[in-house]
Amino acid sequence: MNDQELHGHLIDRQGSRRDLNTPALVVDLDALTRNIERMAAFAAAKGLKLRPHAKTHKSPEIARRQIAAGAIGACCAKLGEAEALADGGVTAGLHVTSPVVSAPAIARLVALNARTEDLMCVVDHPDNVRALGAAAAGGKALKVVIDIDPGIRRTGVATPEAAVALLRAIRAQPALTYAGVQCYCGMQQHIEGFADRKAAMEDRAEHIRAIVAALSAGGGAPEIVTGGGTGTHRIDAELDLFTELQVGSYVFMDSQYLACDLTGEGGEAPFETALMVDARVVSANSPGLVTLDAGFKAFSTDADPPVVLAGAPTDAKYFFMGDEHGALLVPPEQAPGLADVVTLAAPHCDPTVNLYDTYHVVQADTLRALWPVAARGRSR
Repeated sequence: MNDQELHGHLIDRQGSRRDLNTPALVVDLDALTRNIERMAAFAAAKGLKLRPHAKTHKSPEIARRQIAAGAIGACCAKLGEAEALADGGVTAGLHVTSPVVSAPAIARLVALNARTEDLMCVVDHPDNVRALGAAAAGGKALKVVIDIDPGIRRTGVATPEAAVALLRAIRAQPALTYAGVQCYCGMQQHIEGFADRKAAMEDRAEHIRAIVAALSAGGGAPEIVTGGGTGTHRIDAELDLFTELQVGSYVFMDSQYLACDLTGEGGEAPFETALMVDARVVSANSPGLVTLDAGFKAFSTDADPPVVLAGAPTDAKYFFMGDEHGALLVPPEQAPGLADVVTLAAPHCDPTVNLYDTYHVVQADTLRALWPVAARGRSR
């Protein structure tokens, strides 16, 4: 049975969250809404455009809410994500942030460009520029931005000279429109201390400025400088460099970002935990240990294990017990009972979301909606 068949009858029934089949991916609607509104207000106050990254949520419904709050579109890590958003009605302001290089994928990109408005993609190699230009020839012009390597050698041009050479290659293709540059400093996002994170971003900003200066001197001053992230958004806004922010995880706030001082002021994070997994106790035969129905298939495993939000002491320790199971170490007198629900925070939201078909959208203890994770698995 799919989630609609399992849970559709629970929508708007008071207290229906407790009757969800578990594990279930849960979104707190009120917290999500506040997070969306806060980031939109921040960007507007700083005079920055907001193009949030949909790789976090993979959901046309959430993207539409971000756009309604003021975003100009959505970033997508992969072409398949952009197609899924377009299929879901998000057809303006999409930006594919990873290179699209194979012939089949380029054909899909050209087709997507024909049915959307203001689509952008990145380039970092002259051969890719030529292939895109040839594929787009005779049709709608394709907007491209030059991807800048922030120093991790994943994608992007690494030097001003390479950027200028790429600009020349773009301008040699009549079917391509040069729009600016992208630089996402991913390694800096999770530096926990604000001062250290600020210093690291200021260093990377000088690298980006050198490339922007070279492009400007070559007649290619970028109209768009897109980048930034949830971890650095307060810093990015003060660099006098970016024109738009690609923030993503702020909508959910996973444990990695909650460990960071995002503001430099200490205290609570400016965004709330909105994403969680409801699990259930399926065995309680060992004093001080209960087994949950949520294991490797329920959470990403590239970060610290999930932490308890509700249903058990918040200092209870979770550890994985295999594909289907996890365990909580908890004092026997405080242990949840058989079939009790335990709510855990997502340790890394993007890959955790990718494990599920559906968001179970709740207000307090009541299920309000089921939203498909439409771009789940759309990694190509």
